[in-house]
Amino acid sequence: MAKILVVDDEPAILSLIRNALLKDNHLVTTIADSTKVCKTDLGAYDLILLDVMMPGMDGFAICREIRSAVDCPILFLTAKTLETDLMYGLGLGADDYIVKPFGIGALRARIGAHLRRESRERRNVLYLENVHFNLSGKELYIKEEKVPLTKSEYEICEFLARNRGQVFSKEGIYEAVFGFHGESDSTAITEHIKNIRAKLSKSGIDAIETIWGIGYKWKL
Repeated sequence: MAKILVVDDEPAILSLIRNALLKDNHLVTTIADSTKVCKTDLGAYDLILLDVMMPGMDGFAICREIRSAVDCPILFLTAKTLETDLMYGLGLGADDYIVKPFGIGALRARIGAHLRRESRERRNVLYLENVHFNLSGKELYIKEEKVPLTKSEYEICEFLARNRGQVFSKEGIYEAVFGFHGESDSTAITEHIKNIRAKLSKSGIDAIETIWGIGYKWKL
């Protein structure tokens, strides 16, 4: 059971999602007025679903406003399918996106995958040259300085680092990290890796190599 916040300006969609998630025994809060989101106790939620195209304050603006204050997964609900829009949303710190119209079974599966990822136990530390992973706290450090990765960025780094030297396709990384297969959704991996590289490069680390036409590998 998880506490989930759903934000969408369409009452029919809010009702549909709420009823579906109640079947999984989740506690669901719905908000139709996007301007009220930032006044909510967001720390109480285990996952947040945000529609992108809303009057008043769109999902991108909300994510930008709240990402630094919450560390739970943020998933966009979006009718925007252009890669540039999806890349922009993930660049704001969202963990994933679900394209409208969506199947309710697929929605439940994606949410379940993110919640399982959140609950996995971590107990060890992984050292790779100047990079070390606090596996229990899901944190990455370079020379004792914490790198400000989102949860999804961290999970991608850990997966590649645990399997260093092996090459994985975008689809393979998506399925391994998020626990749900979807070829179109692997676009998210491209943007996450772009953001990871930018953050690691500030500390002089070049850890992820692109193998053109195949995928990515951790090379340290």
